[in-house]
Amino acid sequence: MRFMKFKNEQYKDQLKKIPHNFAVAHDNENKESTLTIYGVIGDSWWSESTSASDVDKAITQAGSNDLVVYLNSPGGDAFDGIAIYNRLMNHKTKHNAKVTIHVDGWACSAASVIAMAADELIMGTGAMLMIHEASNIVWGTKSSMRKEADLLEKLEDGIIDAYMSKATVEREEIRNMVDAETWFSAKEAMEIGFATATTTEPEEDTEDLTQLKAQMQAMRNELDQYKSEHIQVPSNQKRRRFF
Repeated sequence: MRFMKFKNEQYKDQLKKIPHNFAVAHDNENKESTLTIYGVIGDSWWSESTSASDVDKAITQAGSNDLVVYLNSPGGDAFDGIAIYNRLMNHKTKHNAKVTIHVDGWACSAASVIAMAADELIMGTGAMLMIHEASNIVWGTKSSMRKEADLLEKLEDGIIDAYMSKATVEREEIRNMVDAETWFSAKEAMEIGFATATTTEPEEDTEDLTQLKAQMQAMRNELDQYKSEHIQVPSNQKRRRFF
């Protein structure tokens, strides 16, 4: 069952071009294993992909290591995404291990479910996360189509459970976002609770910058006061202000 039919066609071509890369490195001395998951999730007949079995094998080899995952995926098979999510969650529980996920580019569709397993989800500069409805191709009678729709709704309930483990909004709002196909920038993913950090420079003023701006404004005020007290401007001339 696929989870990758987009309503928003804006990024379709870019998503198709994400190259496959599944790589694993174990640093047992520092008790950390690194997984790189780029490209389609699940078994694919048309291109290289990363399945839940691939990830399961890598995590088994990691032993009790903490996991660092680098993720860049348009999504793929919903059940593979769910299986990978649960495999990561089980690893954390069994070994008291930490899972850190870096979204290097995209965490869309089934990949967004995987991202919810992170203790720390770090969104890279320009990275995006997308959630939407599950989809499948159905051929047959009206009864078959109704059964498939019921199955998709149950599947989505489970996926929303994963989102709600992080979300700071009500379940109904997340459901509406799923139905609408919603894209999150790094900042938006942090605001809703999905991401814990971003490598993007914050737009808000830091404390030091705020203090510097206050000092500069005080200096401008003093300069304006000095001009008004010591510089006489003839009445037949217009006063000019320079910025």
